[in-house]
Amino acid sequence: MAAHGTTPHFHNTEGLRQIEVGSKEFQCVGALPPFDHPHIFIDMGKDNEAVCPYCSTHYVYNPALAAGTANPLSAIYHADAA
Repeated sequence: MAAHGTTPHFHNTEGLRQIEVGSKEFQCVGALPPFDHPHIFIDMGKDNEAVCPYCSTHYVYNPALAAGTANPLSAIYHADAA
């Protein structure tokens, strides 16, 4: 599971077209600090995809991924690594 308790955080520092995630509720931080945007909570609800309104990252839910993980793994934000 990613840092920050039960809510995983993802980033798109690599500028990927889309990121697959194993959670429908998460926070997007944009790029890694100091180039991050406000850490916004995203809830896909019944949908299987969402677009961050700040950075336009396209997140796609992949039920084959473990909760809190992403494809690529480099998109998982670890506060201690920033």
